[in-house]
Amino acid sequence: MLFSVSCISTVLASICHYFPIFSLPRGLGLTIAVILSLAFVEHPSSLSVSSDPRRRSPHWDPPCGVTESIEIVCLMIFVLDLAVKSFLIGWEEFRKNKWLICYMVVISVSIIDWVLSVSMVCDERLRVRRLFRPFFLLQNSSMMKKTLKCIKRTLPEIASVSTLFLHHCLFLCVFVCIQDSKKNEEWELYFRNLPQAITSLLVLLTTANNPDVMMPAYSLNRAYSIFFVAFSVIGTYCLMNLLTAIIYNQFRGYLLMSVQTSIIRRRLGIRAAFQVLTCQAVQEHHISSCLIMPVVNVEHVCVDAVLEVMTRVKMKNYYRAAIATEAQQHANIGYMDREQFRKIFDELDKDRIKEHPPLPQYNSRVLQRLQEIFSHYYLTIFGNAVALANVMCICTVLVLNAEKSTAERDNFTMEIINLCFILYYLFEMSVKIFALGWRGYLSYRNNIFDGLLTILLLIVQISIYVTYRVRNSQKDPSSHDVISLWEMVRLINMLIVFRFLRIIPDIKLMALVASTLLDLLKNLRAFAGILVVVYYVFAVIGIWLFEGVIKPPPGMSLLSNTTMENITSNFTTECGTYEQLGYWPNNFDDFASIILLYDVMIINNWQAFLDAYSRYTTGWSKIYFVCWWLTSSVMWVNLFVALILENFIYKWDRSHSCSVTDVERIRYETSVQLMFKSQIQEPTEEELLCQLHKHPHLHLHG
Repeated sequence: MLFSVSCISTVLASICHYFPIFSLPRGLGLTIAVILSLAFVEHPSSLSVSSDPRRRSPHWDPPCGVTESIEIVCLMIFVLDLAVKSFLIGWEEFRKNKWLICYMVVISVSIIDWVLSVSMVCDERLRVRRLFRPFFLLQNSSMMKKTLKCIKRTLPEIASVSTLFLHHCLFLCVFVCIQDSKKNEEWELYFRNLPQAITSLLVLLTTANNPDVMMPAYSLNRAYSIFFVAFSVIGTYCLMNLLTAIIYNQFRGYLLMSVQTSIIRRRLGIRAAFQVLTCQAVQEHHISSCLIMPVVNVEHVCVDAVLEVMTRVKMKNYYRAAIATEAQQHANIGYMDREQFRKIFDELDKDRIKEHPPLPQYNSRVLQRLQEIFSHYYLTIFGNAVALANVMCICTVLVLNAEKSTAERDNFTMEIINLCFILYYLFEMSVKIFALGWRGYLSYRNNIFDGLLTILLLIVQISIYVTYRVRNSQKDPSSHDVISLWEMVRLINMLIVFRFLRIIPDIKLMALVASTLLDLLKNLRAFAGILVVVYYVFAVIGIWLFEGVIKPPPGMSLLSNTTMENITSNFTTECGTYEQLGYWPNNFDDFASIILLYDVMIINNWQAFLDAYSRYTTGWSKIYFVCWWLTSSVMWVNLFVALILENFIYKWDRSHSCSVTDVERIRYETSVQLMFKSQIQEPTEEELLCQLHKHPHLHLHG
C-alpha cells in the first residue's frame, strides 16, 4: 500500500489533536517544576534545619543573580513554547484562545518584574511574578483546565447555600438574646465582642474548639448546652454535610459533561483519521476493497493503511500493540468500516494487562503433582495464615517486653520465633519458584514483594547470628557499637509487619480499596495540580502579609541542648494558645509555610492560629485563614471526597459479582470514560461530519 507524505502527516496531526493521551514534552514539565521550586531557595529561603524562630539560624539567601539566572532561562523556554504554539495554530485561533493570551500576559509580567528585581539588586520587597508561577502548571495541563472549569461551575451552587450563613447569624442573635449578665474572664475570651463571637461560632462549626467554647456558659447554667448542641447538629451535621452533597452532585454532573465532551473530541479525531485514511487512489487490484465510490454510503479503510500509520504515531508501546492486534483481526478481509475502525481505539481506555509466562513442564509424575500442589491457591491462603500468626506472635512478645528494660528483654526467644517463620517464608518462595519458574514467579508483583522481604529478613537474621552468637558471644548486645541486638530485632519485626500486607490482594474488599487508592494516585494528578496551585498562591500571599510578624519573647532563643522546662520557666501563657502549644515552627517566615496551611486545612486547633495572628497583627488577618479554610477544607476536600465516592462506587458495583482474582483486573480497565460509559451519549454521524467540515485545519471533501 502506498501513502503520500501529506496523507500521513494529516493523519498524525488529526490524531494528536484529538487524543489526550499524548503528554507534553518532558522538558517543559521539568521547567515548570524548576521554576516552582525556586520559592524554597530565593528570599526568604527555606534552607534551614528548623523553622522554629527560637532555634533557627539566620536565613541563607543565595547571591543576587543565582536564582534569577535560572528563572530567566525558564521564562525563555516558556516564551519559545508560546511562540511555537501560536505559530502552529495561527493568529486567528490564537486570539480566540484565552489561555494562550493569559499565557502571554503572565510571561510578560514575569519578565518585567524580573527586570525590576535585577535592577534593584534583588532588594525588592515583593516579587509579583511568584504569584503567577502556578499559572504555568495550569496552562500546560488540559485536565487541570477541565478541573478548574468544573470548580468554577460548582462555585455558584456552593454560594447558593446561604442557609449556612443564615444559620450562623440566627444562632448569633439567639445567643445575644439569651446571654446571661453574669460573666467571667473565660466567657469573655470567646464572646467578648461581635467579631470574636462570629469567629468562635465559625470554629465551633468545625468542632475544633468543642467543648471548650461551651464550658463557661455550661458551668453557669446547664440549659446553655441546648444552644451549642443545636448549633452543632444543624450546622456541622446537617448543613455542612448538605454542602458536601451539593458539591458532589454538581461536580459529578459537570464531570459527566466533561467526559461527554472528551468522547466527542475522541470520536471526531477517529472520524477525521478514518476520513483521511480512506483510499483515494490505489492499485487496480485493491480498488474493490478500498476505493470510495461517490454513490456508495459505506466507506472503508485498508487494514494495511492503519498498521502503517500506527507504526508512525507516537504513543505507548502497549497501546500501539493492542490497537494493531485489533486491526489485524480484519486482515483476512483487508479493510474496515467506520464502526470497526472506531472500536479498535477502545483499547485506549484500558491499561496494560500483564500476561504471565507459561508454567515450566516437568516429565516426572511426582514433580508434576508437586507443581500442581505448590501452584494451588490454597498455598497462598496458608501463607497468609502463617503471616498473621507471625504478626500475632510479635505483638504478644512486644506486649510482654513492654515494661522491661532493653537488657531484660528476652531477645533469644524473639530470634527463634522469627527464624522459624523466616525459614517457612524461604520454603514458600522456593516452592513457588519451582512451580511457576523464575520468570513466572517474577511476573507477579506480590511474589516480588514477598521475595525481596524474605531475602532481606534472612540477611538480617544471619547478621544477628554472626554478630552476636559467634563473634561477640560475651558482649552485652544492648551496648554494641554499631547497632544493638534489640534494634536489629525491631528491624526484623517491622519487615515482617510490612510483609503481612501481602494479604491485601487476596481479600476482596481490601483489594477493592487498594485498587481504588492506586487508581486515585493515577487519575487524580489534575486535582493534585490544582491543590499545588492553591497552596502555592496562599503561601506566597501569606509570606507577603505575615513574614516575621511572630517573634518569640526576648530570652526564649533555644540552644541545641536546652530543655523545654528551662525555656518556659520564665514565660507563662494562657492554655491552648499558640505560644502555650508550642506552635512557633508554624509561621510564614519562608515558603515552608505550606506546612502551616496544611495544619489549618486539617482544622484541628486552627483557632490557635486565628487568635495568634490577630494578636500579632490585626483582626483582619482572620479573613485570610477563613478564606483558606473555605478553599481547602470546604471546597477541595469535598471535591476529593466526591471523586473517591464516584470511583469506589463504580468499582464496587462492577466487583459485586466478581471473584477476588477479578478485582485486581478491574483497575486495569478503569478510566473516566468507562466510569460514565452507561450515561454517555455517542455523537451521530451527521454531528461528526458537520464539525469536521467546520474544522479550521482539516479540509475534507465528500
